[in-house]
Amino acid sequence: MRTAAIDCGTNSIRLLIADIDDDGGLTDIVRLMRVVRLGEGVDATGRLSPAALDRTFAATEDYAALIREHGAERIRFVATSATRDASNRAEFVEGIRARLGIDPEVVSGDEEAVLSFAGAASVLPSGANETVLVVDLGGGSTEFVAGNAEGVIAAHSTDMGCVRFTERFLLSDPPTEAETLEAEAEIRKMIDQAAASVPLDAATRLIGVAGSITTITAHALALPEYQANRIHGASLPVDQVRDAATSLLQLSRAERARLPYMHPGRVDVIGAGALIWRTIVTRVAEAGQGRVGEAIASEHDILDGIALSAAGSAKVTP
Repeated sequence: MRTAAIDCGTNSIRLLIADIDDDGGLTDIVRLMRVVRLGEGVDATGRLSPAALDRTFAATEDYAALIREHGAERIRFVATSATRDASNRAEFVEGIRARLGIDPEVVSGDEEAVLSFAGAASVLPSGANETVLVVDLGGGSTEFVAGNAEGVIAAHSTDMGCVRFTERFLLSDPPTEAETLEAEAEIRKMIDQAAASVPLDAATRLIGVAGSITTITAHALALPEYQANRIHGASLPVDQVRDAATSLLQLSRAERARLPYMHPGRVDVIGAGALIWRTIVTRVAEAGQGRVGEAIASEHDILDGIALSAAGSAKVTP
């Protein structure tokens, strides 16, 4: 079955058109990402701005043309953190319906977490029987999902992300020590909230998904360009991940922009993403008392989970 999945987050909107076989195997036909910064200013105003809506609607029109061209049989459009928080989300829903012909689904943080797990788990060897913690670090929210071969055990969504925390805390270029310490304290509080319902200390594997984490991985590997095939499945020691995250956090925006694997739409927010991922990796490694010594990056994430769910091939019930 050919499905089309659209993931509309706080920072980017992504399209996956894929063929899915009877066993849930997924073959990419089209995979695209555009940074539209839908959540720009939402944390402060509670509304989606006209400019952000225009950028998102323009990208949706382009995606709709590709979906028609490639003949997708099923379409699912999922919107996450920024849209959940916006008082004018009805305007967003109407605009997407007019351009795509279906209603966008503004999913809960818990469902977002489960869809992320369904996509990210594909990085594991077939038949792996262990407790896996998937962290989906987005622009407006971060999801923590624990699961195993049978599906999701527990999930928790937090209101922290690279766009939200940049706008809230990391205002200087590069961030000051005081800004970093204030943000880090809030990140720890959010992790504590997640740990109340998700067994962080039981994890034997840690998988990170979404653009902040894959970019940190590219930085740790010192890639000559963004190479998804080298990033996907890369398992790096915790210390290497932390060092790479600290390096990105401390660089100026001009220095980040010169990195060959840095997407222009991530330049201003990757510092917050790096700080969040560094703090999470440290906490999980400490909580696991040595069981988790590495962090795995996955290019397969909520977008893949949306495509699988559209075809009825994903376990999406918490």
